[in-house]
Amino acid sequence: MAIEKIIVLEDEAIIRKHLTELLQRRNYLVAQADSIAKARQLIDKDDFDLVFADVRLPDGAGTEILDYCQQKPNAPLVALMTAYASVESAVECMKSGAFDYLIKPFSDEQVDIVIKKATEFNQLLKVNQHLSSGGTSDEEHVILGNSPAIEQLNDLIRKVARTQATVLIQGESGTGKELVSRAIYKSSTRSKQPFITVNCAAIPENLVESEFFGHEKGAFTGAVSRREGRFELAHGGTILLDEISEISPVVQSKLLRVLQERELERVGGTRTIGVDVRVIATTNRDLTQSVERKEFRQDLFFRLNVVPIHVPPLRERHGDIPLLAESFMRRYAKKHGCPVGGFSKSSLEALQHHQWPGNIRELQNVVERAVILSAEGALIEPDLLGLTVMSSGRITIPANPSSQGEESSQGATIKAERPLPKSTHDGVQAEVSNSASGEILSLGELEKRHIFQALEAFGQNRTKTAKHLGISIRTLRNKLNEYGANELENEASEDNS
Repeated sequence: MAIEKIIVLEDEAIIRKHLTELLQRRNYLVAQADSIAKARQLIDKDDFDLVFADVRLPDGAGTEILDYCQQKPNAPLVALMTAYASVESAVECMKSGAFDYLIKPFSDEQVDIVIKKATEFNQLLKVNQHLSSGGTSDEEHVILGNSPAIEQLNDLIRKVARTQATVLIQGESGTGKELVSRAIYKSSTRSKQPFITVNCAAIPENLVESEFFGHEKGAFTGAVSRREGRFELAHGGTILLDEISEISPVVQSKLLRVLQERELERVGGTRTIGVDVRVIATTNRDLTQSVERKEFRQDLFFRLNVVPIHVPPLRERHGDIPLLAESFMRRYAKKHGCPVGGFSKSSLEALQHHQWPGNIRELQNVVERAVILSAEGALIEPDLLGLTVMSSGRITIPANPSSQGEESSQGATIKAERPLPKSTHDGVQAEVSNSASGEILSLGELEKRHIFQALEAFGQNRTKTAKHLGISIRTLRNKLNEYGANELENEASEDNS
């Protein structure tokens, strides 16, 4: 991270003054101390990034302040200075944890080199701390598939990766938008620099600004020390803003400034900090509709939508399902120590005929469950997949539905303890059996017709319909958008006017 605050610990007034003025000319905030005791007081009062400390001081050795700094949560780096240089003293200082070692008299250029090295080291340290909270293997970051849709996606990724353009990745939940963002990053010229992710939907609204831009010590209750935001951590690299549509209008306006000016201010701070980052954003919403509803700033949308990428849902790439399922099976068999013999032919057929409203994430969960429940070395049969199946003209719910019947991830959502109105119940029975034509409908088509029948039964009241179906209003709205129902309503209202 950028070096901002520095302590000059030197008992010789001439050297102390010269070094202080040099650092101030380079726009650093500098505090002076002529003894270890004064330096400790400064360190206790504020957060500093770097200390230039003389080895010999009136009240002790410079290594004492080095030990004191290392006890602090945000320990500043320490560069020791001495006019009595020897190989032994240099080695001893570095063993004690000194960041660098300067021999008096030193030039201004030598000071600049120390600060440059400290800046690079500081950023590397902070990024590693951020990433050490968790991670996934490279195997889990590969875009699998050879369908035309995936080939087109990979071709677009290759074209975009070599540029510095801002990218907006759109697609349904579970389609692998983060995988696409990582593929762009790994193929870019910034691949050796940090890749920082921010899950906008998972951060509490009152902390989003601090997470994005950082905060100063005392900026708010609980801000016991200065903290760098995700944009600073990503300096020189790439930042992924996952589910960008979830941030508040206030943060949207500040984010717009970062995209336009490439600079920011921490919460509670007054200093402007320049950042060099490539921005990739993802969303599972149609941002054009969010703009129309005044939920998302139009100017920010234009800034993000420089290169739009659409990630296809799994139902549009059924040919990739066997490849994906086999890959997930091997991964989870290794992870859980559950060797399996593979998928039976009927299981693969069941997987390919399913509509996968939860997309790849749903497929992962289904395969993981099947691997865990299967017998050692045996083939995975359809009953272990837990998919909704149709039998004797009835919808059968799996024995262990993942959401206890509230909202099935497989598409058909019916609560056993809450019967449908007679009109919709009969409609579902008729649609499943479809005895007139002998056709058996797909789950996706069955779900679509069932939702429309339920809407009709409740007089187009979406709240009651969603409650009856055991899903949220948002899920119902997304389904109707998927079916184009909202567009049809808008056209009808225009015709009537």
